Amino acid sequence: MLNSQTKAPNKLIPWLDVVAITAWGILMLKYWLTGKLYLLMHPDYFWLAISGGTGLLIVGFFKGLQLWKHRHLPEIPNTPHISLFPPGWGSFLLLTAAILGLMITPRAFASQTALDRGVTESIGGSRAQPQAFRPTSRSEERSLVDWVRTLNVYPEPDKYTGQKVKVQGFVIHQPNVGEEYIFLARFVLTCCAADAYPVGLPVQISTSSRQQYPPDTWLEVEGEMTTQTIAQKRQLTIKANSLKKIPQPQNPYSY
Repeated sequence: MLNSQTKAPNKLIPWLDVVAITAWGILMLKYWLTGKLYLLMHPDYFWLAISGGTGLLIVGFFKGLQLWKHRHLPEIPNTPHISLFPPGWGSFLLLTAAILGLMITPRAFASQTALDRGVTESIGGSRAQPQAFRPTSRSEERSLVDWVRTLNVYPEPDKYTGQKVKVQGFVIHQPNVGEEYIFLARFVLTCCAADAYPVGLPVQISTSSRQQYPPDTWLEVEGEMTTQTIAQKRQLTIKANSLKKIPQPQNPYSY
């Protein structure tokens, strides 16, 4: 009786492997089909996730088919080997992680992460360099990241005074900065979410309080460039003529 009870779990362990492999394949393809891969990695590497998810589904299918065909055959004893986890536990942990991934929707990084990682108006040499940059002829056609890259090439803010600007980003309330300023930021992705870093510019608002623009609010800001002294530092600043709340883009990152 005890022997039959012991064999039953042993026969289920290979099926647990199949379910875990299949679940991870479904998870990767789900993120791709629902557009959530944009929150996790650079689009240049989507093919890795798509091919990996497809490969896992194929492996899971043929492994399950093999187990089904040999379900009535006597069990072959496993070859002894050293394992960190007891039999089946590794697959159980993988399956649990995949189920949590299917249940929990990934979110884009927000203002607190930007503050923790340090918002900057320049792309330093220590950063992995993003895609090639070609400044547009019309200043109002530059994105927020384009402005940061332009400033990185020629950092004198007075050069851009009076130029029109129309940019989108999320709001950050920088500490030790006056209530008449908010920061507009975007995360730049070079490979995956782990290496994302925030860049942004200060925005001078017409109201005396920034509380009507809470952190993480996405805004489209129109105005012109000025030079302001903020926290004892001369900075290129957007003097806002219009601030319009917008929904978070499907792809909130820049490259």
